[in-house]
Amino acid sequence: MADTVQTNTIFSGARKKVYQFTNISDGTGESAVVKIDKSTLTGPNGSAPTNLIIEEIQWSIQGFASVRLYWEHASGDDEIIPLAPGNGIATWVAVGGLKQPTAPSAASDGDIFITTNGAVSGATYSITMVVRLKD
Repeated sequence: MADTVQTNTIFSGARKKVYQFTNISDGTGESAVVKIDKSTLTGPNGSAPTNLIIEEIQWSIQGFASVRLYWEHASGDDEIIPLAPGNGIATWVAVGGLKQPTAPSAASDGDIFITTNGAVSGATYSITMVVRLKD
């Protein structure tokens, strides 16, 4: 079996997207599962965005030790934030958003993925993410 996971786009505008990610675990968990594939998005200028900027993340997590969000990079992934069990919110609106890191020597595809830790049968998460697209 596998965890029951879903990604829903709650809002889709020219410059902003709001996603909701959910998981009901059978105990297997998720490992580096892409939740936002930047190459499939269309930015404000009509082509793929050059960058994704996270403005806010809200979460509710029960039964997992943690849920970790990452930016995908060819030379090694960058952790965005580890989410602890319970409910929480992290916002970066006041500072212009959390920007995808770039390394001068590394290709950066900028996809966002999730890895769960300590999955048990019946563990759940619901994560809402507000993302701004940059040309």
